[in-house]
Amino acid sequence: MRTQHWASGAPVIVGAGLAGLMTALRLAPQPSIVLAAGRLGEGTASGWAQGGFAAAVGDDDSPELHALDTLSAGVGLCDELVVRRITGAAPRAVEELCGLGVQFDRSPDGALRLGLEGAHGRRRIVHARGDATGAEIMRAVVAAVRAEPAITVIEGAVARDLLILDGRVAGVLLDLDGRPSRLATGRVVLATGGAGQLWLHTTNPRGARGQGLAMAARAGAVLRDLEMVQFHPTALDVGCDPMPLVSEAVRGAGARLVDAQGRPLTDDPLAARDVVSRALWHTVSSGGRAYLDAREAPGDRFGELFPTVTRACLAAGVDPAVEPIPVRPAAHYQCGGVEVDMAGRTSVDGLWAVGETASTGLHGANRLASNSLLEAVVCAGWVAVDLAETGAGSPGARLSEAPPVSPARVDDLAAVRPLMSRVLGVMRTGEELCAARAGLAEAVASAGDRTGDATVLALLIASSALRRRESRGGHARLDHPGTNPVATHSTITLGDALGATSTTPELALTGDPR
Repeated sequence: MRTQHWASGAPVIVGAGLAGLMTALRLAPQPSIVLAAGRLGEGTASGWAQGGFAAAVGDDDSPELHALDTLSAGVGLCDELVVRRITGAAPRAVEELCGLGVQFDRSPDGALRLGLEGAHGRRRIVHARGDATGAEIMRAVVAAVRAEPAITVIEGAVARDLLILDGRVAGVLLDLDGRPSRLATGRVVLATGGAGQLWLHTTNPRGARGQGLAMAARAGAVLRDLEMVQFHPTALDVGCDPMPLVSEAVRGAGARLVDAQGRPLTDDPLAARDVVSRALWHTVSSGGRAYLDAREAPGDRFGELFPTVTRACLAAGVDPAVEPIPVRPAAHYQCGGVEVDMAGRTSVDGLWAVGETASTGLHGANRLASNSLLEAVVCAGWVAVDLAETGAGSPGARLSEAPPVSPARVDDLAAVRPLMSRVLGVMRTGEELCAARAGLAEAVASAGDRTGDATVLALLIASSALRRRESRGGHARLDHPGTNPVATHSTITLGDALGATSTTPELALTGDPR
C-alpha cells in the first residue's frame, strides 16, 4: 500500500453510524475521512434502531415538555442546559433528515405520525416504515455521504489505538483489510457506538464492543458515568445473539408485560426503562419467564405496525398476534461515555467524541426512549462546527502502512461477557463488584500492552459501579437500594482504575507524525 495524502486539515472520524456520518455531512464542504469497520451502512446500532426519533412536533407538545421528560428519566444526572439545547433543536433535526430524503411515516393528510413510548408524556416519536426508523434514516444518510465529494470513506478500516504525541492526538492506528496501518492526523472524532456486546444478553450488533471507549481511556481521556448501562426490558428471549429488540412502541400500542400465568409484572408498562427492567429482572433471575402480551392490543394489527418485530418473532416460531412474546432485559445503551463539552471536545487535545461513545449530559442515569438518534444528529452539528473552527493550520491526513506501535491485543470478549452479565447486570452487589474489579486489574497488569479492549472497559465499568454506593437509573445495587439525596457524576481514567495517579503512557511515534 502506497502512502496516501488528503487535503490539509481533514479530520478523521472513527465510526460510520449516524453520529459519525452526520458529523461528516455537517462539516462538508470541508474535507473529512470516515473509517468504517465494514461496508458503509452495515452493522451499525443506528441502523437497528426500531423505536424512532423523539421530537416535539405535535400540536399538544413543546421542546420544554420534551426536556422535562428527559430530565425526569435521567434521575438527576442530566445537564439541563444540554437537554434544553438538544430538545429545542429536535424539530429542526427532523426537517433536516427529511431534506436528506428520510421518508418518515405520515397520515393521509401529510402530518407526521407520532408514537408513544415509555416515560414520554406526549406522542412525540417519529417513525419510519413502522419499526424500521433507524434503517430508513441510515439509508438516506449513507446515500448523502456517498454523494458528497468532500467525504472520503475508508471501508474495512478497524481502528485499534490513538497515537498521542506531546499530550495531543497525532493519528490513528488501524487494521486496513488486515494490514496494520497508520493514519496521521491532528484531529480525531470517536463515533464508535456503545459496548453492549460485553454482555451475554444484548440487543447490540457484534461490532458494539466499546472500542472507542477503550481507545480514549488508553489515551488518558476522562470517562463519565460508565456504570449507567441501560438494559432494554423487552429483548426477544429466544436464544439469539444478539437478541432481536421488541420495540418499546409495542407497549405504547397497548401490549402488557406479564409472567407465565398472565399476571402483570408492572403497574405501569410505560414507566422508564430502568424501572421496567428491574421489575422483569426479579422474575427472570428467579427462574421465571416474562412475556409481552399483544394479543388484545395491538392484536391483529401487530404485523402492520411492527413488521421488523413480527419477522423476528415468526422466525423464532412465535406469532405475536396469537401468543405472548417471551422477553427479558438485555444490555442496550451506554448512557455514560467519554466526557465531552458542548462542542464534543474530550479532555485530550485533538480528540472529540459524539453519539453513544460520548457523555454529553443528555441521558443522565437513564436514557429517555428514542433520544439517541436525536442526540446523534444534533451533537454531530456541534462537533462539526468546532472542527471547522479548528481546521486552519491542522496537518493533512496521511495513511501509510506501518508496523503497530503496540503489540497485538488479545481477543478477550468471550472471557469478559459472562463476568459482565453476572456482576454488572440489572442488579449489582458491592461484594461481587469488588472481586471483579480486583480480578480485572490483575488481568490488565498481567497482560500489559496486550490487554484487550473488553478487559480495559470492564475494569472501568466495574470500578465506576463499585464507587457509586446508591441505586440510580441504570445502576442498581442490592446492597445500596436507596438513592442519594444529591446526584453526583462519577468520572474515571484508566490510571484511576489501576490505582495510579497518572494516565496511561503516551504511545511512541517513529518519524514525523504529520
